[in-house]
Amino acid sequence: MERLRPKSYEEFIQQFRMDIPENYNFAFDLVDKTAQDDPTRPAMVHVGPEGERREFDFAFFRSASSRLANALAGQGIGKGDRIMLILYRRVEYWVAMLALHKIGAIPIPSPSLLTVHDIEYRVNFAKMKAAIVEDSITDRIEEARATCPTLTTFVQVGDKPLPGGWLNYAAICQAASDDLPRPSKREAPGGRDPMVIFFSSGTTGNPKMVLHNYTYPLSHYTTAAYWHDIKPGDLHLTLSDTGWAKSVWGKFYGQWMAEGVIFVWDFRGKFDPKELLGILAKHQVTTFCAPPTVYRFLVREDLSPYDLSKLRHCTTAGELLNDSVFLDWQKSTGLAIHEGYGQTETTLQLATYPWMTPKPGSVGKPSPGWDLVLLDPECNPVSPGEEGEICIRLKDDGVLGLFDGYLDEPDRTAKVVVDGYYHTGDKAWIDEDGYYWFLGRTDDLIKSSGYRIGPFEVESALVAHEAVIEAAVTGIPDPVRGMAVKATVVLAPGYEGSEAMTKDLQNHVKKVTAPYKYPRIIEYVAELPKTISGKIKRGEIRERDLEKMKAGK
Repeated sequence: MERLRPKSYEEFIQQFRMDIPENYNFAFDLVDKTAQDDPTRPAMVHVGPEGERREFDFAFFRSASSRLANALAGQGIGKGDRIMLILYRRVEYWVAMLALHKIGAIPIPSPSLLTVHDIEYRVNFAKMKAAIVEDSITDRIEEARATCPTLTTFVQVGDKPLPGGWLNYAAICQAASDDLPRPSKREAPGGRDPMVIFFSSGTTGNPKMVLHNYTYPLSHYTTAAYWHDIKPGDLHLTLSDTGWAKSVWGKFYGQWMAEGVIFVWDFRGKFDPKELLGILAKHQVTTFCAPPTVYRFLVREDLSPYDLSKLRHCTTAGELLNDSVFLDWQKSTGLAIHEGYGQTETTLQLATYPWMTPKPGSVGKPSPGWDLVLLDPECNPVSPGEEGEICIRLKDDGVLGLFDGYLDEPDRTAKVVVDGYYHTGDKAWIDEDGYYWFLGRTDDLIKSSGYRIGPFEVESALVAHEAVIEAAVTGIPDPVRGMAVKATVVLAPGYEGSEAMTKDLQNHVKKVTAPYKYPRIIEYVAELPKTISGKIKRGEIRERDLEKMKAGK
């Protein structure tokens, strides 16, 4: 694909075109073709849990994925079968995804933190046929196995002794052929066939199964080539677990399409900002994407011992970036942080692209191909400066990157696809320059004394205070205001919650944002309730507060 070199956002939108090849299959059309044309082209640099560095080219991924595809086909796995993957950030994750793409089976990437109950729910809901997991996960699959009747094939990656009925990943691959010609067009998976399922993170209720088809990878080209600004040979690190859609946003499809090299750091255990800085410096990472929380930890460190001279472009998504972190990072590295927005159901909808001036806290402007509109509760477009729900105008021939629906839940899909729009459930407003400002989920907005307050604005103000590491802002019933703003706060080491601290934080928020938004109640906690993907469960905080109020506490 010809890469544009636009000088402005307007030029980018006018010039960008994406042609969708017939029956597109990323594994065959990108990976195998690249391996054929340029077999030694670098594809991945992988750093394991013990710090060992390995490098892989496209010839490796073609051969390894074909071996696994043939091995799985020999076990009766085929088109339409749903397969659970729990592989951390091991190289086998990429091999397994490509192998399943080749035979038309549907991978369901899953996070390593799933409990036995989580596994049972997901396997049975999705009617999964097989599980390919790291040996540290095997015991949990075994425990769930008796209550998962559709699960019939088990593949273990690693060296632990195999339980009965399990296959060893290395052994079945070694015994299989690395030759897998693309099937005929009639038989080959591709195009609008179902390709991958992601479970949403489930901040409220049970997680949803989000289905994407084989055209989905093409939409990630914009993410990598333009938002990440990846140039041929760049070494890109997105800090994400492979159990979530964000991993394929930042460490798979688009990065290889943009001719970048994927950098994978397979760390285990608690995140250490010093260790990450050492990784960035030692391996000379050139482009980097991480959630704002990670940048928040990084700017608290002394960056002077780390050579970050190769790092030239930084991005963030997942939550809002507060001004202080943006400015501290820019002061320390000379680099701006470019924000973006999307969902598991979509790819990158909004972004601050390299030729745009970043506005800290804004998620930028619409990406090409996404016809976005902010709608009020009556589905009327709102004016600039007014809040509305982010909605995507649908097209007769589909929207590239938009999900096909919630698998096996047509009623749930029908609630968000209404009258020609996909409703994201997220609120935002647009400024006079066309930049979008994210406010939060529709059910997270707080109505207090006639004002509508987005939690991210107040959270951003709080985390700008040196004493605060994390904050979650919610509404709590109030007889006078209707709802009062409450902040649940995690303090940095060396600080303690007190009346004086509460007053200091309240005054700080009043100075940083509109005074009426300050939290009238502040609760100090050791940690915030989160989903296994790391998203704050504001709903759980609200439920706890209501239970305390009912109990008279």
